[in-house]
Amino acid sequence: MLSNTIVLDARDLHEKSLGLRFALPALGEFATGFVVRYHGKAHAYINQCAHVPVELDWNQGEFFTVSKDYLICATHGAHYQPDTGHCIMGPCKGKSLQALPVTEQNHQITIHIDQLHKLHHKIK
Repeated sequence: MLSNTIVLDARDLHEKSLGLRFALPALGEFATGFVVRYHGKAHAYINQCAHVPVELDWNQGEFFTVSKDYLICATHGAHYQPDTGHCIMGPCKGKSLQALPVTEQNHQITIHIDQLHKLHHKIK
């Protein structure tokens, strides 16, 4: 049976820095998700551009633009708001990354993937 949560150490996630990646086997053998910290809060997404089904980071964990204001897709340069996943610039403008519910307490970040099978049908 698959776990309904992914738990990460919150001390490993720094403001506007490298994101933490994690496997999402429910979406396929190579599917991943990621979590970043922006304005003090953790935000998690499926690691798939809203434009074409490619991962956003070209170097593992590097999701932010140089200015650290947006998440960026390394393939076509789409810019996403870190706190909403909404694309504000690029070929997918107006679309959004698929967010994953996340909670944080006691130095733990918990990503809730119990609804992942429903999300998977939405992003196919």
